[in-house]
Amino acid sequence: MADLNDPRVPADKEGTGTATGVGAVLGGVAGGVAGGAAAGAAVGGMTGPVGAAVGAAVGAVAGALGGRAVKADPAAEDAYWRDNYSSRDYVQAGTSYDEYSPAYRYGVDAYTRYPDRRFEDVEPELGRDWGTARGRSSLEWDRAKHATRDAWHRVSDTIERATPGDSDRDGK
Repeated sequence: MADLNDPRVPADKEGTGTATGVGAVLGGVAGGVAGGAAAGAAVGGMTGPVGAAVGAAVGAVAGALGGRAVKADPAAEDAYWRDNYSSRDYVQAGTSYDEYSPAYRYGVDAYTRYPDRRFEDVEPELGRDWGTARGRSSLEWDRAKHATRDAWHRVSDTIERATPGDSDRDGK
């Protein structure tokens, strides 16, 4: 474990030394894949070359899934959506970012909680809980769900680009 008092260890805003952002997501996934593949190959190596290949593949998948547990950076996601929300077809002209911000944050948080599920599978639950998550937004769920889905898929796609195969089973 890194010594957080060591000046060579960069600290985040909370001073924990925990990496965040897209780089942390990609690093976590890559580390998960590499570690999982190495562990799988080591176990598979006990049964010969074919076992090593199978073990490496299984280990890579398991490691990738473990790497997906890395949190998205809420500040980076907020900055992205603040700059890009108005170009989305579901945003009504003249509506401020502050109306959509809770929905984007909700999508990021929801993906972090349910990384192995599809948005469509959790959407009823998210809709039910939107009243608590919405804060001061006046958006009803029928309008907020589009921004929530958009944020969910942005985080999912970022992680999937760093994970071999179709990790979220969306055909992409």
